[in-house]
Amino acid sequence: MKCEHCTRKECSKKTKTDDQENASVDVPSPAHENGEKCDTSKHKVLAVSVCPQSLPYFAAKFSLSVTDASRRLCGFLKSLGVHYVFDTTIAADFSILESQKEFVRRFRQHNEEEPTLPMLTSACPGWVRYAERVLGHPVTPHLCTAKSPQQIMGSLVKDYFARRQNLSPDKIFHVIVAPCYDKKLEALQEDVLTASRGSRGTDCVLTSGEITQMMEQSDLSVRDAALDTLFGDMKEEEVRRHDGASSDGYLAHIFRHAAKELFNEDVGEVTYRTLRNKDFQEVTLEKSGEVLLRFAAAYGFRNIQNVVLKLKKGKFPYHFVEVLACAGGCLNGRGQAQTEDGCVDKALLQKMKGIYTDIPVRLPETSSHVQELYQEWLDGTDSPRVQEALHTAYQGPGHPANSRDIKW
Repeated sequence: MKCEHCTRKECSKKTKTDDQENASVDVPSPAHENGEKCDTSKHKVLAVSVCPQSLPYFAAKFSLSVTDASRRLCGFLKSLGVHYVFDTTIAADFSILESQKEFVRRFRQHNEEEPTLPMLTSACPGWVRYAERVLGHPVTPHLCTAKSPQQIMGSLVKDYFARRQNLSPDKIFHVIVAPCYDKKLEALQEDVLTASRGSRGTDCVLTSGEITQMMEQSDLSVRDAALDTLFGDMKEEEVRRHDGASSDGYLAHIFRHAAKELFNEDVGEVTYRTLRNKDFQEVTLEKSGEVLLRFAAAYGFRNIQNVVLKLKKGKFPYHFVEVLACAGGCLNGRGQAQTEDGCVDKALLQKMKGIYTDIPVRLPETSSHVQELYQEWLDGTDSPRVQEALHTAYQGPGHPANSRDIKW
């Protein structure tokens, strides 16, 4: 029988995958040509997970619809020998749902002696890294403990999916395709290690721009392919997103959930009010002239510094802030939409925003797969497994930095 994983006579052929990780991985492929018995102990299953904010970039670059772009990207990755290509939207579902529950709990527990508000989002690795390495207390206690989509996707692939495939986690090499370089730093964090056998959830991160360079330089024959799912032979036929203009929309989802849970108010369209600049916006819930909820979105380090300054002075009026390190949000990550001289490609970014806006929105609560995973993978929505797999704790500035970490 021919080997299902090797392309070359030497089944342990290695290739460098990412300089930052300095990792080597077995190249999977169709077969031994000489019929030699294959040493399967040297193989890894290659899995790639793609962030939803990367897909509009591929669609804009190659003048395709976002669905066709996802199929083109998936086909290209599989032509390189990748076994599975996933969408990380399902991981963001978990992150948003856990953030919603945590905000409601913090709101009910908040008091002047032990303030638990405002709650600050934890999905952006650039922001979280800055908060941990530089700010420490009094900022880190306000960080939401829900893991980021990348961290949760690592657990899904290395734990849930690995068990479904009867694989040891260390037999899977997991790559994330993301819009920003900070995701590479996030992959280095010890907290990304899954609970199952100490396997790193994300082994390598490549930016959208790096993948595009590979596609443009490749002469491989590529056949489009549908994205895979974590559930056997099922395919992801349509691309979905969350309710955010350029990100996963934590503010909108948590705002609606909190309004309903805390005040029994149904919020339809979320109305944003721009304040000091376009990257600082406010959303409020008011009733009979009283402000019940006051949320904000703060993008870019100029706005982050203002948030931190007012928070430290105790003069911060918000219950919740969606914080992103990149001005303009995740679509404007430095791993995509940049010109060769490192400036923002404004025309491309505008095109990406239009493409992203047109992607249908799916509420995390409506995903039957997420509810199935809560029961099958995590033993229910309030089990100890949920805390272990979906939540984290934060380090302070005194914690020794990884040798490959950024020096803030």
